Amino acid sequence: MNVLLTGSNRGIGLGLVKAILEKKAFKTVIATCRRPEEATELKEIEKAHSNVHVLKLDVTDYSAFPNFANEVGEIVGNEGLNVLINNAGIAGKFLKIGYLKHEAMLEAYSVNTVAPVMLAKAFMKLLKQGALNCKDQQVGAAVVNITSVLGSISANDTGGYYPYRCSKAALNAATKSLSIDLKPYDVLAVSIHPGWVRTELGGEKAPMSVEESTVQIVDTVSNLRPEQTGTFLNYDGKSLDW
Repeated sequence: MNVLLTGSNRGIGLGLVKAILEKKAFKTVIATCRRPEEATELKEIEKAHSNVHVLKLDVTDYSAFPNFANEVGEIVGNEGLNVLINNAGIAGKFLKIGYLKHEAMLEAYSVNTVAPVMLAKAFMKLLKQGALNCKDQQVGAAVVNITSVLGSISANDTGGYYPYRCSKAALNAATKSLSIDLKPYDVLAVSIHPGWVRTELGGEKAPMSVEESTVQIVDTVSNLRPEQTGTFLNYDGKSLDW
């Protein structure tokens, strides 16, 4: 089975690459980021593992997605793609309404919402092929959107953080629609909250290490069940409220 991840050069994305390799969860790992030439650790991983391919991808360059999907198709061949992990994202500042700028809202939607949906569209053919080739598996293909509990409407009790909250809530809505649209092809779609993790985005006060989060995410993805499509999951596989 083959997996593609966005935002793989640092933080949770890089941690997911390491966890996938440690657990030997997938045959081929395609790790993407905006500037591979600067992703020193990721490039070292590629050198050490023949099944890892590091590719350049700007998730806001939507017009490049069709050609990028063809590039990925040349790597995976007739096996197709089994899992697309949309991890790339931006957070911005924790702003109350009085300090909010529309540019921040639009940028967050562009990266956190529009990009994952358009990538799912671009990889539909490869995901369908991946599912078709793995009919003997419990789950043959899936779109995994790395979201946040901050995108949960029911859990919002502090306000603020409009760009991040709204874009992640919209991503969750998109996950639900994807689960319905992709169901006829046996392709699942789920949103996964990675936890509050010590990354550049999460900050030093976060209680979880990258490894603690990503190892559990990989376990959750590897053990997805068909009935979980269209759901909002914690990193450990437990259901969360929208």
